[in-house]
Amino acid sequence: MVNINILDPSASPLDYYGYELRRYREAAGLTQQQLGSVINYTGSLVGQIETARKLPTAEFSERVDLALETGGMLSRLLGLVLRSRLPVWFQQVAELEARATEICTFQTHMVHGLLQTRAYARAVLGAMDENNLDDRTTVRLARQSILEKKEPPLLWAILSEAALRQVMGGPEVMRDQLTHLLSFETDPRIFVQVLPFESGAHAGLTGSFSLFRFSSDPDILYTEGYGMGHPTANPETVRDCSLRYDHLQAAALSLKDSAELIRRIMEERYEEQPRTDQRPVA
Repeated sequence: MVNINILDPSASPLDYYGYELRRYREAAGLTQQQLGSVINYTGSLVGQIETARKLPTAEFSERVDLALETGGMLSRLLGLVLRSRLPVWFQQVAELEARATEICTFQTHMVHGLLQTRAYARAVLGAMDENNLDDRTTVRLARQSILEKKEPPLLWAILSEAALRQVMGGPEVMRDQLTHLLSFETDPRIFVQVLPFESGAHAGLTGSFSLFRFSSDPDILYTEGYGMGHPTANPETVRDCSLRYDHLQAAALSLKDSAELIRRIMEERYEEQPRTDQRPVA
């Protein structure tokens, strides 16, 4: 167990968060149990967060900020904490997402992380590794906070039809995920298109990729392999994939038709079906 008396606030953003939480709590003259009672969490959880053994959440941070009158300090620090818990190779991508004014992504087999529900993300992350699954899911979903900024990026997501039919976590999880995708129909900054199977050979056969565009910096292309990411600003490579994205947008269904296909797949594959072994009551 970590000794709170030697917790080093410079060791990591999580350690710094725990150090500051403890400092504010003690300045208020509260024990961990007393603070927990005030914010409706257990004293044990407060202690785990103070000793950098548990990740804080947005709700926890907001309640502590209010209770200890921190001026929103812990809530502001939370984004840095969660980003630091991403795999090292992915942290640069999260920074690109946070700075981009426009994100264009093509996904061949699953919904992009910025559009995933908690249950769907948990199913994806737990496919090969269930260690610290709750925390890893929280960290992934924290990336979605960029969509709630005062000036969020424009997000254009093209999904292969396979991403809608590949069952992640079971029918209920998929039904909720597709419902979530449909919730963006009226969002003026998030667009979801589906590339149907019937489109045949297309410009994205080599795999998923994302393009990040910025107000003043060069565009960046990002591709991903097993346990590694490949961002590049090479003009020729970026130009080639930008052209590929234009072709994918042209081959994909319109926004309206994409939504209709999502609804149809949801109804055909993931809606609850009556049991066939039940007999009508006489």
